[in-house]
Amino acid sequence: MGEVYEQNQQLQEAQDLTQQALFTAQKIDASDIAYRLEWQLGRLLKAQGNIEAAISAYDAAVTTLQSLRSDLVAVNRNVQFNFRDRIEPLYRQSVELILQEKGQGKPDLDKARQRMEALQVAELDNFFREACLSNQFVVLDKVVDRDNPNTAIFYPIILDNYLEIIIKLPNQILMHKTSKVKRQQVEQVITKIRETIVEPDTNLQFQAASQQLYNWLIKPVETDLKNSKVNTLVFIPDGLLRNIPMSALYDGREYLVQKYSVVISPGLQLFTPKPLANKKLNALLGGLSQPPKSEKFAPLPNVKIELKLIQESGVSTTTLLDKNFTSTNLAKTINAQAFRVVHLATHGQFSSKAKDTFILAADGRINVSELDSLLKSREQKRTEAVELLVLSACETAAGDNRAALGLAGVALRAGARSTLASLWQIGDNSTALFIEEFYRQLVTGKTTAEGLRFAQLKLLEAPEYNRPMYWAPYVLVGNWL
Repeated sequence: MGEVYEQNQQLQEAQDLTQQALFTAQKIDASDIAYRLEWQLGRLLKAQGNIEAAISAYDAAVTTLQSLRSDLVAVNRNVQFNFRDRIEPLYRQSVELILQEKGQGKPDLDKARQRMEALQVAELDNFFREACLSNQFVVLDKVVDRDNPNTAIFYPIILDNYLEIIIKLPNQILMHKTSKVKRQQVEQVITKIRETIVEPDTNLQFQAASQQLYNWLIKPVETDLKNSKVNTLVFIPDGLLRNIPMSALYDGREYLVQKYSVVISPGLQLFTPKPLANKKLNALLGGLSQPPKSEKFAPLPNVKIELKLIQESGVSTTTLLDKNFTSTNLAKTINAQAFRVVHLATHGQFSSKAKDTFILAADGRINVSELDSLLKSREQKRTEAVELLVLSACETAAGDNRAALGLAGVALRAGARSTLASLWQIGDNSTALFIEEFYRQLVTGKTTAEGLRFAQLKLLEAPEYNRPMYWAPYVLVGNWL
């Protein structure tokens, strides 16, 4: 009844009924009903202009939902929310309200960014169909000011009528900028970037769309970035922004990668940054140049060259190639010694569904959840996490606008501190050149983020590979040190 009155704009009556219902739901401990009523109450209070009370109601709804998530999963894996319609709007509306609050010390930007991180965790739980992520909130000031004073962290937030950015610069309080632009317009520009970046003859359209996004996201803080002398930008991308490489944002003259190292993180509470240990790099290399007959994937003739280049770069390597690259061999070898890098040159796909996210071995697909058990068995025997997982011939599923969720999923499930992967498949020749330079940089002591940047710049400077379709697909997820 409360909802009917809400639709009918009889707000006070709707509020009275909603509060009665909420009281009953709480009395019988029906949190699956309570969160929806708390949300409804938040909407009603907002409509009546009571922003402070509306924020409290939304906070309560988010808290109830978070306790519900783990219960739901434990009870029945098939009982899942329709995430997009029933959960995501709650988080977004809540953040929008927090950012509207006026007064001393308002808006509470730290609360808004934590809420966006909570949305990322909920989304990944939904991807895995289980509440599998133990998340601990990270104090941003500590991560940036003390440990990484050359890093800026960006939270772009796509709301219905605004594009908000919350930015953390070293030794400064959080700041935020607002572009008054509708969600549909932002999403159209992102889709245009994704479509034109991979086409050989649409570079001008790509640059125009990319510059538009640059103007919304980076231009408002260009001067602050320059003044703070940062060299690394960490993006915690929202929604469709995950599907495009931030390094290819264009200011009219240069790409972002020409000025900064660029990293993606699904959330700092999931990936706490830690530098690569200062020991000799050793890597487990797996490669498949000829996919199994049961799979409709093209051969990858340059895989052998790619693995050979890594061996020649000064990294100590153990290699599983073609028929030796099976899930059984991978499990056995990964436990044999403490590999710091696992490099897999094989077909794979990232999708918004865990069951369609996999990498290909000679004996078939290794699904994201199997990858988890492969690498977790190693963790029982060894305390060191894999520091870097490289997936060099994978791509996001065509037509799936949330496919990059799968990339974050693989990164988390593999337990690797950072994952380097490609958003779309690239020519074998440019991949080999990229990989060679990337490892050369790591061996000389560069951070993963710097290694990625220098390898991208190497392609960008080669006349035959200077278009973003060649150098931009590589993204680093997680740890950037």
